[in-house]
Amino acid sequence: MSALRNVLASAVMIAVLGAGYGMWAIISPDESRRREMLRDLPEADPHRMDESRRRTALVMQALKEASETNENIARSR
Repeated sequence: MSALRNVLASAVMIAVLGAGYGMWAIISPDESRRREMLRDLPEADPHRMDESRRRTALVMQALKEASETNENIARSR
């Protein structure tokens, strides 16, 4: 009885994993759709990428300045 239960439990687990993989395969985009999605990302546009780099540099500069000072800039107002 125990062996039958183990076989049945294993078969159910394999069926659940197979169903999960099947659903994942159905909802995931195909290769052409993936390429189209990557092309439409903001990072694909050089102008937006430069803006993002500048914004990140400004944030990092502000963080560096804040770390070098002894005053609490959060309570400065």
